[in-house]
Amino acid sequence: VGMKIVFIGDSITDANHNYSDDALGEGYVKIIADELRKSYPEIEILNKGHDGFTVFGLWKFLDHDCISKKPDVVSVLIGCNDVSIKMSTGKSLEDQGFQEYYEKILKKLRKETEADIICMGPFIFPHPLEFANWIPEIKRAEEMARKAAEKYDAVFVPLHDVLNERKDYEKLTTDGTHLTMYGARIVAE
Repeated sequence: VGMKIVFIGDSITDANHNYSDDALGEGYVKIIADELRKSYPEIEILNKGHDGFTVFGLWKFLDHDCISKKPDVVSVLIGCNDVSIKMSTGKSLEDQGFQEYYEKILKKLRKETEADIICMGPFIFPHPLEFANWIPEIKRAEEMARKAAEKYDAVFVPLHDVLNERKDYEKLTTDGTHLTMYGARIVAE
C-alpha cells in the first residue's frame, strides 16, 4: 500500500478537477502528483478542493473529503473566499469563525488521522489593482492560519509573500486570485 495525500481547499486547489481525466485538476495538485509519481508510482493523490469554499465548507466536508480517505498527508489551502466575504459584506473573519474552524479542522485531523499536515497561507495579487485593498485581510487570515498550524504542529507555508515577491503578476495570475500554470508551479515547489 502506497502513501495517500489529500489536498483540501477552495477553487485554487480545485483547479477544475471535476472536469479533468484523472480528477486532479489543472493546478498545483496535478503538478505535485506528476512529479511525485515519477519516483513513487504507487502514491495516491486526491484533489478534494471545492470552488467557492470557505473554511466552514472545509469543516463541513472534512469527514467525507478527507478523514474517511485515511490520508498520510493532508494539504490545506483556504482563506481567499473568507476574505471575499469580509470585503463584500463587512462580516469579519472573527464573525465568520475563520480561526475557530481552521483550528477545529486541524484538531480533528490530529485526533482522527496519523497524517502529516501542511497548511498553506491564502494569497491575493494587487493585479487588478482593486485587490490591493484585500491584502491586509489576506495577511490577517494568513496569520490566523499560521497560529492554528503552530498550535497543531503543522507545517506552514506563507504563499502570499512567496508569490508576491516576484512582482510578475501577468505570469502568476489569471484574475488576481487564481493561478496560471506558472503560478501553480511555484506553489507546487
